[in-house]
Amino acid sequence: MLNFKSLEYKKRNMTIWNEVALRYHKRWASVGEGPFQSTSKLIELVNINKGDSVLDVACGTGVVTKEIREKVGNSGYVVGADTSTTAIKIAEKWNDKKPNLDFLNMDAENFGFSKKFDIITCQYALFFFPNARKALKNMKNSLKKSGKIGISVHGSRENVPFFSSILDSVIKFIPDYVPPGSPNLDRFGTKSALRAEISKAGFSKISIKEFIFHYSPGKFEEYWKNYIKYIAKPLKEKLNELEYSKRKELKQVVKDKTLQYTKKNGEILFPWQVLILTAKH
Repeated sequence: MLNFKSLEYKKRNMTIWNEVALRYHKRWASVGEGPFQSTSKLIELVNINKGDSVLDVACGTGVVTKEIREKVGNSGYVVGADTSTTAIKIAEKWNDKKPNLDFLNMDAENFGFSKKFDIITCQYALFFFPNARKALKNMKNSLKKSGKIGISVHGSRENVPFFSSILDSVIKFIPDYVPPGSPNLDRFGTKSALRAEISKAGFSKISIKEFIFHYSPGKFEEYWKNYIKYIAKPLKEKLNELEYSKRKELKQVVKDKTLQYTKKNGEILFPWQVLILTAKH
């Protein structure tokens, strides 16, 4: 039953990502907004050198992959892998075609390579994997003995109010907004939780750095409208099923949560906690 639920979750997640990948790329990834201010930090911390072979797990639309490719140069080799076919297509367009750059459709929990990599990166995806330990062990098995891993995750929900201001409120009005059994997106949002998971997967010399970035979604109306605009169809449908009065009440609850981050001119400025981990094979 657990496997069935896991497969259902993965299938649903893939459908959602295939729908939102282009919006996600335009809004966040390609312009380095919000959490994507951390991309360069991840690249810096894993210390990629010319000639390195690097695997970018859950590469999404290829933003990290592109920076990796620039670092390894023509003598290196880069693979970007993701389960979303739409994300991979965007990644291929976003990255210039190079003989030493490949993109693959691949499940992080079920993959294997005949050759080992010097470095493996994974930005904002570990929390999506139902069996994160299995995915991490796969990554470890694909690293050289001298290899290194670099992982970025969002911080705890109270430290990422861009998400929690809306999600915490919506769940009170729509209890099944997030399907039961779905992994919590902040389940590795503390240094201790992230360190424990990486350690149990067999990695050593674990180092975790915390960063606080800032992001303004504009004034409240813009924040609210864009949230609804960018979410996937299943979530929009659930919101649309709310009675008008309930929806109005929900909107006010969300607005109240954003007040502490709202400046005098009405602009919201959210802090955004990001944890970046590096570890050795």
